[in-house]
Amino acid sequence: MEKKQISLTYELYNNSSELNEQDLNLLNHAREVTAQAYAPYSQFHVGAAALLANGQIITGTNQENAAYPVTICAERVLLGIAAMLHPNTPIHTLAVSFSSEHRDAANPISPCGMCRQALLEYEGRMQQPIRIILSGQSGQVYIIETAQQLLPLAFTSNELKA
Repeated sequence: MEKKQISLTYELYNNSSELNEQDLNLLNHAREVTAQAYAPYSQFHVGAAALLANGQIITGTNQENAAYPVTICAERVLLGIAAMLHPNTPIHTLAVSFSSEHRDAANPISPCGMCRQALLEYEGRMQQPIRIILSGQSGQVYIIETAQQLLPLAFTSNELKA
C-alpha cells in the first residue's frame, strides 16, 4: 500500500483592499449582483462575475425553486450565459460572493460539488484555467489559480474514452 496526499494552494488576502484593481472590480461585481439573486427560501444570495478573455464581464446569480432540486447555483447560471452569449470565449477569472439575511457575510464561500464539476468541464472545454476569487461581502479573500484545484480526482471526459 502507498499513501498519497492531495493539497490545495491558494492566495489569502486579509480583505479586498489588498487586491489589484482588476480583481477588486470583478469581486465588487459579484458582491453587487447578489442583490439580484432569487433566494426566497434560504435568503442566501450568491453572485458570480466572470472576466472573459475578450475583456467583458458577465454575471449570474443563484435561482431557487420551491422544489429544491430545481434550484441552480450562480456559478452554473454564469457558465450557461457565457456559453450562449460568448461561445468559445474562455473565462479568465471568476469571482463568487454572497450575502445573507440570517448570517454574517464576512467569509469566503466555495462552489458546491456540482459547480466544481461544471467549472472543471468549462476549463477543459476552453483549454484554459479559470482563476477563482472567493469572498463574502467583506473579510478575507481567497484566490485559487485553477478550478481543477477545487476538484482533485475529478471525473472527466478521459474516463469516457475507450
